[in-house]
Amino acid sequence: MTLVQAFAPNFAATDFDVPPFADEQAAWLSPSAPLAVSIFADRSYLRMEMAEDASAAGLRVCGTGELTQLLDARAEQTLGDLVLVDCPLLEGADIAALVSLDERAARTGSQLIVSTSVGALDDVFGCLDQSGAQILVNPSRSDRVIALGHVLASPTLSAKGGRVRELSDTDRMSLLRLTQQVSEIANRLETLSGSSAATDHVQASAFAFDATGERDCAGVRIARGTRPSLPDPRLVRKIIRQRQLRARFFEGDLFADPAWDMLLDLTAARAEHKRVSVTSLCIASGVPPTTALRWIGQLTEAELLCRAEDATDRRRAFIALSDKAADAMAHYFAEIEAAVPPL
Repeated sequence: MTLVQAFAPNFAATDFDVPPFADEQAAWLSPSAPLAVSIFADRSYLRMEMAEDASAAGLRVCGTGELTQLLDARAEQTLGDLVLVDCPLLEGADIAALVSLDERAARTGSQLIVSTSVGALDDVFGCLDQSGAQILVNPSRSDRVIALGHVLASPTLSAKGGRVRELSDTDRMSLLRLTQQVSEIANRLETLSGSSAATDHVQASAFAFDATGERDCAGVRIARGTRPSLPDPRLVRKIIRQRQLRARFFEGDLFADPAWDMLLDLTAARAEHKRVSVTSLCIASGVPPTTALRWIGQLTEAELLCRAEDATDRRRAFIALSDKAADAMAHYFAEIEAAVPPL
């Protein structure tokens, strides 16, 4: 039984044919046909594994290739509704390929799932600023399967496949928490089965870049005095350290609350006029990077976080509180301060 069959028993595994891009045999699918998936990875065994899981999920693999083939004009002709990419390391040609793919996906509506390593995360994040790609960090096979489920549940691909269902904000949050639980169960099962599941849970404390930034994500200077002032960053950092201290005495998973941990870290960074990289924010969340990235995506959709481009280097990007979130955090700390009598 494959991982897809284990976690999605309604999916029936089918045989698949993976034509090379050079054959140019892939055709656009009719609305009733299975969704098409393209796979790009330099590791051949991983291409085969991803193709197997995609086929078992009811997708049609329309082509596979190495990363350099993303720059081939013929690849665009066979780009699927869903594109799976693995790039653990980024070199100059890979960066150009990712940027090109991101632009094409944004233009055609293709959905991207890109896996990478912690070391290359900031570079990958900087390349993918248009398509809303789902990024995985050192993913296990179960992580990839769960990512497929996320994409298949998205309104965009659901509409292409004739499966339309809008999710409310409550439904999306419930789905995100359920996904996190399923991912944890899957990783435990892989560990018990003897798989070499890489634990990408980072225990280090968060850090922030020293570059100052007094503008919001849209480049507009942050207005001062229109809301209660942000709390003293030393207070917020103290709260963060106190929250991390619990893991010394209890199982850390008992208190996992990545959304709040990230909001606290970004609040302190904003008060310090510092910028936070996506890698740093994943560390601050206290959960594995892939899980943290899902939460970042959810908080961004809720307009609590936003992407801030580096004006001096377009390949770099940071995560920041939106003005909406900063206003809420300022009011929250103001009410806490008012409710607690002085000692």
